[in-house]
Amino acid sequence: MPSPFPGMDPDLEDPAFWLDFHSRFVNCWCESLADVLPDVYEARIGERVYLVEQDPDTRKLIYPDVALSESQQAEGRVSGGAAVATLEPVTIPVSILEGPREAYVEILHRPERSLVTVLELLSPANKNQPGRMEYLLKRNGLLHQQVHLVELDLLIGGYRVPMRKPLPPGDCYYLISRWEPRPDSQVYGWSIRQPLPCLPVPLRAPDQDVVINYASIFTTAYDRGRFRRSISYQHPCPAPLNAPDQRWAETVVAEK
Repeated sequence: MPSPFPGMDPDLEDPAFWLDFHSRFVNCWCESLADVLPDVYEARIGERVYLVEQDPDTRKLIYPDVALSESQQAEGRVSGGAAVATLEPVTIPVSILEGPREAYVEILHRPERSLVTVLELLSPANKNQPGRMEYLLKRNGLLHQQVHLVELDLLIGGYRVPMRKPLPPGDCYYLISRWEPRPDSQVYGWSIRQPLPCLPVPLRAPDQDVVINYASIFTTAYDRGRFRRSISYQHPCPAPLNAPDQRWAETVVAEK
């Protein structure tokens, strides 16, 4: 069954559903790109691991506590009869930082498979601390390369990516940062009440942009995840909607 909403389903901001939706959307995104890319390009899925230290109480369920063994002095003899002390090592497990894994899409140019465009579907981990800072650092690294960056933000909650000027009115955003005119970027914004639009994806000049139907990608990802039968739309919406949009969302759900 389709989503009751005409565009982005705000109930997918629930952490119980977002990770699965994100993975399905990125896979459908990659497949849609592969269908329209010229033969000299290929679309591939990459994966990022956020190195976020877990809460100590949570970490205890996974790793042993730091184990300290008392160092003991051992006396020995060397020629000449002088006593020396030897040290025993202290055994301490390393602290392994773990966080969420996120997929993204890369467009590569053949035959050298050089990176042309990176496409990101922003997640709560990108828009809230502690993962936000790590994402912004990696984003900044891309912005200093001759690589196009596309960021799709379907989430109402969390902080938006930093820009030099305010974003246009909207709930969802699509940012295209082409490396040639950087720092100038193209920004598309639309309301939660609108369907996802068809939008361009940049390639290497002189090749023309390809246009992707994001409403179709969303519908495919939503249907494959069977989210309509899993989400309880009678519960309060997890997205921080304003009061008019909250009333609108309740009306939409009641009518479906």
